[in-house]
Amino acid sequence: MSNREWHLLSRPVGWPKAEDFSLVEAELPTPGEGQVLVRNKYLSVDPYMRGRMSAAKSYVAPFELGKVMQGGAVGEVVESNAEGIAVGDHVLHFLGWREYAAVDAKSAVKVDPEAAPLSTYLGVLGMTGLTAYAGLLRTAAFKEGDAVFVSGAAGAVGSQVGQIARLKGASRVIGSAGSDEKVKLLVEEYGFDAAFNYKNGPVAEQLREAAPDGIDVYFDNVGGDHLEAAIGRLNRDGRIAVCGMISVYNNTEPAPGPRNLARLIQTRGRIEGFLVGDHYDLQQQFVQEVGPWVASGQLKYRETVVEGIENNLEAFLGVLRGDNTGKMIVKL
Repeated sequence: MSNREWHLLSRPVGWPKAEDFSLVEAELPTPGEGQVLVRNKYLSVDPYMRGRMSAAKSYVAPFELGKVMQGGAVGEVVESNAEGIAVGDHVLHFLGWREYAAVDAKSAVKVDPEAAPLSTYLGVLGMTGLTAYAGLLRTAAFKEGDAVFVSGAAGAVGSQVGQIARLKGASRVIGSAGSDEKVKLLVEEYGFDAAFNYKNGPVAEQLREAAPDGIDVYFDNVGGDHLEAAIGRLNRDGRIAVCGMISVYNNTEPAPGPRNLARLIQTRGRIEGFLVGDHYDLQQQFVQEVGPWVASGQLKYRETVVEGIENNLEAFLGVLRGDNTGKMIVKL
């Protein structure tokens, strides 16, 4: 049997192009001692992967040229050389972008397909969910009564941030998204108090209208004009949690910073970046609190599912374009 996997051939300049990648047919891996062979069923594609395609120094090592890329995946164990994980078990791991993976058992997390659909362990109950939870509650120090603004609010992380804020007693939840359809989803299904399409006019003006009394928390997934607009509406002691800045990921020149940073002096505001990897101590608390919300339907989620390993790259590019509503998933 063969194993199809995606390799990075060259480091993209600006927007990634098809010729930067190759879908390679490789030998089926053989699990060593302490490893399991996993047939991946769902793969995750996420904005942070764009950074790993660059050679620039970052918080995680770049993808190696000529070798298979990595990402979140969940699948079924078809061979085991490790205690505690049996054939037929399902595990979450980080050797995605391929059909089969030989995974170190110590880095695999068993998941229960009876408790929740397998794909949710890559999204609402997985890394993106924990990102939303930790960024809002710990980094942004959300408290009941806060007015919250979320950019990229129809995405996997943003949609969860807004709903958690609402469930925990936010006075107002505002979101931005890239289409009128997504704006409707935010208000009618996710319970946001207000939302706007950032393509319909200047973000600063639309945010001013949506948040006439200002904001206490901004959860940033976009950067650029969204960040500047949020600083402009920040109330005293306001907090900004920087999760991502997708608007600048494909820039070939440094993007200009917000022009109104001096306003942080007046508001005593704070901007702090964070990585979900620094907050895995919250994992158990996150699952205990958010799991029942998902099961009861109080916290809703969407997935955009693309079929086939051959479409993994196009799914990733779709995330950068904002094609997805909720978590982008590749089903094998």
